[in-house]
Amino acid sequence: MNTRLWIAAAAATSVMTIAGCASGPNQNLGTGVGAVGGALVGNAIGGNTGSTLGGAAIGGIIGNQIGRNADERNYYNQQRYPRGSGYYPGNGPNY
Repeated sequence: MNTRLWIAAAAATSVMTIAGCASGPNQNLGTGVGAVGGALVGNAIGGNTGSTLGGAAIGGIIGNQIGRNADERNYYNQQRYPRGSGYYPGNGPNY
């Protein structure tokens, strides 16, 4: 069990490293959460290293795209409705 945990952590770390830091905060968070969640689901379904790594990769990609969508939505909404205009509240975290 301890070995599986280390494998899942290594897979999640590698996916986050590949994603890079040139993205928004939601994209980075989505990649990390997706990779960890995918590794856990892959390990639960397959029970071996290959399924854990595959789950981490797939989960990281899905989480990355969801986070990117949220970052783009936040960016475009701030362009249309500047903060303090009173019309559109902030959507999501602002770092």
